[in-house]
Amino acid sequence: MLRNKFSLLAAALPLILAGFALAGEPLPPATHWIPQQAVLSIELTNPKPLFDRVMDPAVVKAVEESPVYREQAEKKGVRDFLGGVQFLEASLGTSWQEAVRKLAGRGVTFAMWPDNKVAIIIDGEDAALLARFHEIAVSIAKGEAEKSGNAQRVASADYRGVTGWTFNGEEAHAILGTRAIVTNNSKALKAVIDLCKDGDGSSLAKAASYQAAKKAAGTANAMAYVDLATLKQLPPFQKALKGSENPLLSLLLSGVLDSLRTSNWLAVGATVEGKQVAFSATTDGKATTEMASFAQPDSPEKGILPNLDVPRRIAAVSLYRDLHGFYAAKDELFPERTSGLIFFENMMGIFFSGRDLTDEVLAETEPEVRLVVANQDYDSEVGTPKVQIPAFALVLRMAHPEKFALIAEEGWQKALGLVNFTRGQQGLPGLIIDRPEHGGVKYSIAYFSTVDVKDKTDLETRFNFRPALARVNDYLVISSTDALTKDIIEALQKGASADAKPAAGTHSLAEVDTSSIAAILSANRENLVRNNMVEKGKTREEAESETGGLIALLQYLGEATLKIGSQDGLTRATLDLEPKLP
Repeated sequence: MLRNKFSLLAAALPLILAGFALAGEPLPPATHWIPQQAVLSIELTNPKPLFDRVMDPAVVKAVEESPVYREQAEKKGVRDFLGGVQFLEASLGTSWQEAVRKLAGRGVTFAMWPDNKVAIIIDGEDAALLARFHEIAVSIAKGEAEKSGNAQRVASADYRGVTGWTFNGEEAHAILGTRAIVTNNSKALKAVIDLCKDGDGSSLAKAASYQAAKKAAGTANAMAYVDLATLKQLPPFQKALKGSENPLLSLLLSGVLDSLRTSNWLAVGATVEGKQVAFSATTDGKATTEMASFAQPDSPEKGILPNLDVPRRIAAVSLYRDLHGFYAAKDELFPERTSGLIFFENMMGIFFSGRDLTDEVLAETEPEVRLVVANQDYDSEVGTPKVQIPAFALVLRMAHPEKFALIAEEGWQKALGLVNFTRGQQGLPGLIIDRPEHGGVKYSIAYFSTVDVKDKTDLETRFNFRPALARVNDYLVISSTDALTKDIIEALQKGASADAKPAAGTHSLAEVDTSSIAAILSANRENLVRNNMVEKGKTREEAESETGGLIALLQYLGEATLKIGSQDGLTRATLDLEPKLP
């Protein structure tokens, strides 16, 4: 029986109801029917570009032909769901893609407000199709209720001229023309109907904070509004915004947590244009504390430098951080010294012995900090490790390069000496130091010899590392491999000739290519599967499925760019995505 087959769909059907308009009369935006005390609102105001992209025949075909989809489609729960979709298509006389467009083509709004009230308002274009959809949902729900011996759980009642329904005695929903309202209880549904009947004077749309957030989000296809002023009164949010006791994490988030602590609202906008998806997050908070000052340029023309572009790049980060000022204030910022901070100071004391870490080491660094991560192209003469780890590098701009480059070289050689001494005590091979040249730059490298290794296709993990140190004009490069060092030397020389300018108003920039992450995971697939089996107790089939699914997802996500900074008195973060879809 079809009703038996779709028992799991019965409760879910009202959640995918769509659309509306009262007897042909235009309805106000859904937020006019959401109570003003809502702490969260998510609006899909212009879903057409998203629907067009997700439902593109080429995208649907690629998904259906993917190994992950075919594997999941064999599972009973998924088969039942797909069978339910086919049943609905036959009952409605249209494809699921067209049904979604007609039932939700004018927008979807989700809202949450105090006293455990949640509402989903879905606006569509076809009242007759929505009515038919609801008839099917009622029929299936009644059939399931009767089979369970609890027929009364499916009921309807009138409230102020609107018929409300419930399928399980908990959720409550109503259909008004082309608009569907689905709530988690009858009180929430009544609150929405009251605003519909009494006017929107006390609605979310009339709240000053919401209006400011709406303006900040601009003409986005989707928008999320968060009432931070209310949420910050809750202990979990207070704890989250208090900040981290980890100095490194605090430095990384410098300016971000500070702005959230002083914000009344948060607005997140999403825009779909062709194959690109752009997100923006804006708050009205201002980064004014000492912690935030370490990420704030002291003049408008200062800011982050462009990310370095190197072959096989996975990720690149450019930050504006005053390392000297941050470390000088560590005692006030972190009165309880962490084990990580103590270890850092002990190591730096060894590497830069006789020099003050604050005034003679970190004072020599400028606020422009860059990091690079790239897949490795292993030299066949050296060999390939069994577990492959990407190369990574830190690039600092020096205040007095002629002076500090030598100090850094001394510290680097002491660090290598400590590694060799420790390994020597354990009877393990040590690092060999060399001074090659590339692009007119002489740099230092250290490496493990493979002269006595017979099988160079299955090397130990340590052969992922060939640490290097280089000075390129004003920049100090500290890298995990000499190959990445050479690539950065070329990138810095190219950037100098192009006269790269800082991005004013931006203090953080991160770029990630997830397809490159997928490549490194693919190279380590067998190790990932094995670890999954050991650590999570999964079968090989389950572990391979999970690993394959993650790799497939990363291959589709494509490139992502995140920027954070301040503009017009607001703190703004933007995330641009370019998924690699057909």
